[in-house]
Amino acid sequence: MVEAWNFRQTVVTVRPIMRTLLIGIDSGTQSTKVLVVDAKDGKVLASAAQEYELLPDLPPGAKEQHPHTWRDAAASGIRRALRQARAVAAEVKAIGVSGQQHGFVPLDQEGEVIRPAKLWCDTSTAAECDEIIQKLGGVKKTIKALGNTVPAGFTASKILWLKKHEPRNYQRLATVLLPHDYLNFWLTGEKLMEYGDASGTALLDVRKRKWSSPALEAIDPGLAEKLPPLIASDKPAGTLQPATAKSLDLLPGVLVSAGGGDNMMGAIGTGNTRAGVITASFGTSGTIYAVADKPVVDPEGEIAAFCDSTNRWLPLLCTMNVTVATEMVREDFGWSYEKFAGESARIPAGSHGLVLLPYFEGERTPNVPEGTGVWFGVNKKTFEAGHFARASMEGVTLGMNYGLRRLAELGVEPTQIRATGGGARSKLWRQIMADVFNTEVVTVKVSEAAAYGAALQAFWCWRSQYEKVSISDITDQFVEINKEESAYPDETNVAAYQEIQQLQDEMSAALRGVFAKHRKFLMH
Repeated sequence: MVEAWNFRQTVVTVRPIMRTLLIGIDSGTQSTKVLVVDAKDGKVLASAAQEYELLPDLPPGAKEQHPHTWRDAAASGIRRALRQARAVAAEVKAIGVSGQQHGFVPLDQEGEVIRPAKLWCDTSTAAECDEIIQKLGGVKKTIKALGNTVPAGFTASKILWLKKHEPRNYQRLATVLLPHDYLNFWLTGEKLMEYGDASGTALLDVRKRKWSSPALEAIDPGLAEKLPPLIASDKPAGTLQPATAKSLDLLPGVLVSAGGGDNMMGAIGTGNTRAGVITASFGTSGTIYAVADKPVVDPEGEIAAFCDSTNRWLPLLCTMNVTVATEMVREDFGWSYEKFAGESARIPAGSHGLVLLPYFEGERTPNVPEGTGVWFGVNKKTFEAGHFARASMEGVTLGMNYGLRRLAELGVEPTQIRATGGGARSKLWRQIMADVFNTEVVTVKVSEAAAYGAALQAFWCWRSQYEKVSISDITDQFVEINKEESAYPDETNVAAYQEIQQLQDEMSAALRGVFAKHRKFLMH
């Protein structure tokens, strides 16, 4: 007899494990990048990017973009990154935004953009800078009032420019926002600024973290009414509003952190939250910055005394021409990146005396808004492609080292430099950095430091609702170094670059008057 068995089919429903996901957005001059990060271990699960251009056919020195470009790029990037991560809407707990600093986003009473934003790299407002400084009583009194001077890149002169050149648009002005503030406004409906990005407006007294009445008066007695409230770095800007949530396929109520400027977020994303670590960003512009527990004010005004986005301070130098210079050379020769690096590597440190003063877009550190690019030392030996390629990398790195030495004079000494940006991907360029800076240079595993920093700040803000946690604890846990990409100074090259540095410094000082005459010639 065969025993019959009655099998009962059992249906088992396996529920997917819900993750805690963070979104980091970096809205830059050339593109917007979006990361989806797992809060469990800090791993990047997905990324997306959207490129765009500056507005064409503007007058010399003018650099503008429409804020809607950033909004649309962020929306596209978020949707694509979430699909790539196979994210469920309920998994997303917090969003952080990093934005290019200093851009002036003018909104009317209805919250609509009045005109395209003038950007950080816009040098057309030099006259307005001089006017504000004069009204404040000169450079020394300006630094006393603000902790900073008023370079053309900062926001204050752009507001005065609008008042003087487009009075009808200025009459419509109801709110002044920065690029990352505008994206926060799109996400939450709230108009706010956090201290780090606000400190780059030349309207904030960075020591007291309050708007400077003398600076506001120098532009418009009614300007205070057009500035949004200030919030601390660990506070939320708000929560995702229903209309924006629907367009992103997310749930309303997702926390949106204070966010910050790209340099402030880059500091977090590279683990630059403790003394001794310095971040050097080699992108379109070049920045070097470090965290500080108290304001670091440069009496000469060359180093920006910013607040950071961790409720501390971020002394920072900025040069306006880094990959601007190298890409100009590479594209003109029609080379790939590999060819550019290979041709440069044939040339010894110092490029046989060919020196680039890389002021192609004007310059901010030192403050030479009228500057142009200058090749010095051109002769039969150096008038050759490889020399120009290597000298372009050396020239922009020496320009950044001008500011690094100034930081050291103010008491900010590096023990390690963490390089980010396009330039940091080049092995040769990392070695040039180590030799010029005379310091160990490393990279971090998540190369999109600003977007990653925005995600980590969002995590800090979200976790702070439930427990006490420091941003340094989070970055210590999540930010990892690429040990195989470390570069160390070569004594012979260090000595060569010290000589070239002196040449570049003397060229820059000697040509200031010539640059001003040249700008007048171009304007005629």
